[in-house]
Amino acid sequence: MQIQPYLFFDGRCEEALNFYRSALGAKVTTLMRFKDAPANASAPGCTPPPGDKIMHANLQIGEVQIMASDGVAPGEGAFKGFALSLSPATDVEAERLFKALTEGGSVQMPFGGTFFASSFGMMTDRFGVPWMVIVPLPEKA
Repeated sequence: MQIQPYLFFDGRCEEALNFYRSALGAKVTTLMRFKDAPANASAPGCTPPPGDKIMHANLQIGEVQIMASDGVAPGEGAFKGFALSLSPATDVEAERLFKALTEGGSVQMPFGGTFFASSFGMMTDRFGVPWMVIVPLPEKA
């Protein structure tokens, strides 16, 4: 069994997918738009966004799939109480990813070495998604 994050971007999903492609080298493996769904496919009480908006997408980042959508709930997406964590192989790659994700976002903990990692930083990207980038110290034998 796997647990996969599902992020709702309140109408900005395509922009987010393009950002993660550029910043992280992510690949979109599935993309379905509301306009491609059968007319009777909407859930009772839900008003789908305009037809060109994304109903469902899968985004491959490394070996992990993240699911995403423009959603059907009005209002701004509020991502609270969690963070997505990236663990690249090198400090150089970690710094590159940190800088890319920070573009248009905000830094909560500046990127640098810590007592538990050769590189670590925390930021929130331009869509309000919190991220951590970490290269853990090697385990001592």
